[in-house]
Amino acid sequence: MKILLINGSPKGERSNTLKLSNAFIDGIRENYDESTYSSPLIVERIDVKTLNIMPCLGCFACWKNTPGKCCIKDDMQNVLEKILWADLVIWSFPLYYFSLPGKLKTLIDRQLPLNLPFMDRDPEGGGHPSRYDMAGKKTVLISTCGFYTAKGNYDSVIAQFDRMCGKGYQSIFCAQGELFRVDELKKRTDEYLDLVKVAGREFLSGGISKSTLNKLEEPLYPKDVFERMADTSWGVDEKGEKMDETLIFTKQMANLYNPSSYTGKDIVLEMDYTDVNRRYFILLTKSGSKVLEDFDGNVTTTVHTPYSVWLDIATNKIDGPTALFKRMYTVDGDFSLMMNWDKFFDGNTAVDKSDANFDNTPYGDSNLSDNFSTKTAKTIGNVFENNALDEKTSNTTSAKNNAKKTNMLCLLLGWMIFWIAPSIDLKWGSFLSVFTCCLIPLLFSNYKLIFYDKLSLALVGALSVSLLLGAPIIYIMPLSYFIFGIIWTVSAFFKIPLTAHYSLNNYGGDKALLNPLFVRTNRILTIAWGVLYLLTPIWSYFIMLSSASSFLGLINSALPIFMGIFTVWFQKWYPSKFAKG
Repeated sequence: MKILLINGSPKGERSNTLKLSNAFIDGIRENYDESTYSSPLIVERIDVKTLNIMPCLGCFACWKNTPGKCCIKDDMQNVLEKILWADLVIWSFPLYYFSLPGKLKTLIDRQLPLNLPFMDRDPEGGGHPSRYDMAGKKTVLISTCGFYTAKGNYDSVIAQFDRMCGKGYQSIFCAQGELFRVDELKKRTDEYLDLVKVAGREFLSGGISKSTLNKLEEPLYPKDVFERMADTSWGVDEKGEKMDETLIFTKQMANLYNPSSYTGKDIVLEMDYTDVNRRYFILLTKSGSKVLEDFDGNVTTTVHTPYSVWLDIATNKIDGPTALFKRMYTVDGDFSLMMNWDKFFDGNTAVDKSDANFDNTPYGDSNLSDNFSTKTAKTIGNVFENNALDEKTSNTTSAKNNAKKTNMLCLLLGWMIFWIAPSIDLKWGSFLSVFTCCLIPLLFSNYKLIFYDKLSLALVGALSVSLLLGAPIIYIMPLSYFIFGIIWTVSAFFKIPLTAHYSLNNYGGDKALLNPLFVRTNRILTIAWGVLYLLTPIWSYFIMLSSASSFLGLINSALPIFMGIFTVWFQKWYPSKFAKG
């Protein structure tokens, strides 16, 4: 299969549309089987901006004097040969003034030698038949524009290619195309590129499915979010005066505020850029966000950071949680905003799916390529949720396990039954403990059982059996607390401490494990739990010698409740204290 990619963007290699076209071809490559097509996959690309192509003279020499040959001696003859050579031609271009870039339109005009001069009476309105057999050749259009939506903005392009190719071509028209050069939005744009890759695979298999095409038509960001970002990207205020780049940066961050994250009270986020002596206040309300340069009220959260650091975090040059851990910036006030950063600044609001054509610059370009692409502030600095889960880490766990959450009851329930039941009735309590260990995998089948859960089930089962075989409970019970304490304490020195396996459910899943502050917080908590259970055997032994021995399990089961209260408090207090520097 021979593919010709015609890159019609004046930006050449820097073309946003070219990213989509390359993804489409990658999708074809992934499913291409040479044995099926009896030929290798060959891809050639033409960058129209580099070609020497003169405008058509309208002399019709290619029809009358030198049939099939243009009288102009430039690069167009080679282009025509490539078009005839290809099995698939991909036209890749941005939308310019609701149509094609000028040089690409010139290339299309110069295709006249491919047609015969006779009138073709089949198409409505007339036409000219092809000079060559074009049966079996396929065409795909891939284009981006700077509008919120592609709907209604490609009418002239569709009309052009309908006449050129009939109705047999497929197209991918992507709005908000300038966002593909914005590093801060890479997570969202990569999702779209993956979808374009799916379209390439489907195209090879017979055609792009309707469901995929529908998804490709969905805007990258809602209308109001995109238009605010576009307006800010021009770098001027309401009076037309040029804004400082730090203000542009901060406004772009505020533009991504999601009002649905509103907690019931207004939040004031102060951004203190320490290296440039600039300070801004982002007001987050039920109705939206606003950036103020002066504010006299109470500030909810203050981020003290060099502007250069926050910019590097925004462009993924520095990991936000790691930067905080290294004290490259500090945070005062309510730390919960930082812990839930992505919930506040995910850029999601209700998407307007109407078919209306939205006003914009007629050029279809929102200037996002310059100001916004390098300065926007989608700061990934979620202090407690690390969004940079690397592919190696994510691939080490099966998709099935990734879909399940851990549950600390899988770890604790067996121990709690063992500590309570045998103290009340040795025989039946031990049987109940063994039964519980067998039942836990069934009761918690919807949760992920980790190593510590399985180890605990084995140990509790073994200890219960030892009691049934006549081992003295006065020694076995304190031993069980000691073993449990050893598990906690030893795990604190592993890469992932025990509590982290369970608390990660509240902080973005496995990606939280890449956050050094999250791991340190849990390491401290794990040690604290370990010390508690290493000390428990001491008073347990003496309680068992007293008249209160039957209440030992209840007493020692109450201790984790207080420890749990401490854990909940410490998980919020320690990161906040650390962030203050």
